[in-house]
Amino acid sequence: MKKLFACLFSMFLFVPLLPQANSSQVIPFRMEELTATQFVSAIAKAGSVCVIPLGILEKHGPHLPIGADLFQAREVAFMAAEKEYAVVFPPYFTGQIFEAKHQPGAIAYSTDLMWKMLDETCSELSRNGFKKIILLSGHGGNNSFLPFFCQSQLASPRDYIVVLFQPSPDEATQKAINTLKKTKNDGHAGEEETSMMYVIRPDLVHAEDAKSQSGADQAHLKDLPFGYTGIWWYARFPNHYAGDGSQYNKELGKLLLKSDADQLVELISYLKKNNTIETLTKEFYSKAGAPVK
Repeated sequence: MKKLFACLFSMFLFVPLLPQANSSQVIPFRMEELTATQFVSAIAKAGSVCVIPLGILEKHGPHLPIGADLFQAREVAFMAAEKEYAVVFPPYFTGQIFEAKHQPGAIAYSTDLMWKMLDETCSELSRNGFKKIILLSGHGGNNSFLPFFCQSQLASPRDYIVVLFQPSPDEATQKAINTLKKTKNDGHAGEEETSMMYVIRPDLVHAEDAKSQSGADQAHLKDLPFGYTGIWWYARFPNHYAGDGSQYNKELGKLLLKSDADQLVELISYLKKNNTIETLTKEFYSKAGAPVK
């Protein structure tokens, strides 16, 4: 027995110890990659800021993947989070896309569901410690939905804030973009989006198919006086394609992504250091609860 014990003890001495968690290891900024333990640390490191890149599933001309918006929005968020740490929410594609229901691949959720998904996502993020939520939209169809969603945050008290990222290239950057661009009509799956996708996932860009359909403005409602109608996009671009995706440029794509990412860095940094929005919002909630006092 003593010999057996001595043998086992000697073997134990030479068993390599399992590696321990390194507290100084890099904490991922992609939420889906965080462990539960890292999640707690990530909240503190991010200053309670979480970015939700919103895309959609829709046709992007005949040559780009239906998830192009999501690829682009997440790439901008990743580039920014590498410079100014914030947690980036997993792929999110519940938004407004009724105008593409006539095309293959469009996943158009009901208005109730798209609203509840975003509202409950923000509430759940807050419950988990993220009190400053940035919405980063890569999809033009959300241009009315998301500002209204932000405005609705004033309807009832919440313990978090929601901010919609609204990039606007400075004069020098816009000049550089204009210098690189070859086309004038560019609104969806055209030169800019194709250029960005060529940077992000060149294997998903089928530029040889870009001219198989027209991305020209059909202007079917050009004579409509002083009115707005939901069919306006279809009236102009029934192929759900605006521009010419065959005219892409890798340098243009890099510039577009960097411009948005740099501005997102500024917004993240501001929210991590500044609580003015929270202060004003709490003040508003207090006054709104008893406006006649």
